[in-house]
Amino acid sequence: MGLAVGDAMGVPVEFHKREELDRDPVFDFREHGTFDQPLGTWSDDTSLTLCLLDSLSGGLDYGDIMDKFQQWGDTGAYTPLGTAFDMGRTTINSLYKFKLGVAPLMCGGDEAADNGNGSLMRILPAAFYLYAHYGTDVMNDAAMEIVHRISGLTHRHPRSLIACGIYVNIAVALIGKGMIKESVSTGVRTAIDYYNRNPKTAGETKYYQRLLQTDKFAAVPVKNIRSSGYVVDTIEAALWCLLTTFSYPECILKAVNLGEDTDTVAAVAGGLAGISYGYASFSEMGGKLVKSGLILSLCEKFEQVNQGH
Repeated sequence: MGLAVGDAMGVPVEFHKREELDRDPVFDFREHGTFDQPLGTWSDDTSLTLCLLDSLSGGLDYGDIMDKFQQWGDTGAYTPLGTAFDMGRTTINSLYKFKLGVAPLMCGGDEAADNGNGSLMRILPAAFYLYAHYGTDVMNDAAMEIVHRISGLTHRHPRSLIACGIYVNIAVALIGKGMIKESVSTGVRTAIDYYNRNPKTAGETKYYQRLLQTDKFAAVPVKNIRSSGYVVDTIEAALWCLLTTFSYPECILKAVNLGEDTDTVAAVAGGLAGISYGYASFSEMGGKLVKSGLILSLCEKFEQVNQGH
C-alpha cells in the first residue's frame, strides 16, 4: 500500500521539472495531469508489483510471473481502470520476447542502456517472500538468485540486479523491525560486500558507492539528487527521501516533488516508508486509491499463504 500511494501521488506530475514543482508543489492527491487519470490512479509500478505479489502467493514460478505481466500488458489485468499505461521500453521489449516464445529468464534486457528502474519499482514483494523463507539473512546466493531472476525477467544487467539486491536487503531489515538509518546503512554495506565478492557484479558496485556513507549521503543537498528513470538515480533518490524525513506522507511528498520520474521514485520510497511507519500512519491516503480493495485483498492473500513460514 505504501508503494501504491506513492505511485498514485506521482502519476499526475510525472515528467514535470523540479523547478515547476518548486513553484507549485504537490501536497495531496491530484487528478488528471500527465496521463489525464482520475484521482488516486496508480500506474505500471503498482500493477507489476501486484502481478508479482499475486504470483508469489502461489509459489515461485518465473513463467507464471511473466504470464501475469503479459495479462497486464495485453488485457489491462491488475490495473486500476482496465488499461495499462506508462509502459517502460525495456519491459515492453521483454514481454514481446516472451510472447515470441523466449524462455522467461532470458527475456530481460542485459545491455547498459537497459538500466531503467522497471524491475526495481516492482521488486518489493520479493522482500516479503524472502523474509518468510529466510528471515533477515537474505544476502546469500540462494536468496539473491531469486531476486536476480525476478529482476532479470525484464532487467538483467548487473547494475539493475545490484539495485534490486540492495533494496530488498534494506526492505527485509525494515520488515524485521530495524530502524531506518541502521537498516539502510547495514543493508547497503552488506549488499555491496556481497556483490564485490562476485566477479560478475564487482565492476558495477562503483555506481552505488555514494550510498555507503549513510550520514554523508543524507546530508547531500537536493540539487545533487537526481530523480530520473535511471535505476541508480531512482534508488538514490528514494533512499535520500527516506533518510531525510520522519513520516510516511513527508517521505513520499518529498519524493514526488523532486520531479521527473515522480511516480516511480515515490513508489520505491513509499514501499520502504510504508514498512517503516506502518499502514495505520497513512490508511486515509490508502483509502483514496482507485481499487484499494484489490490491493489489500492481494496483500491479505499473500500473507495468509506465508503465515506457515
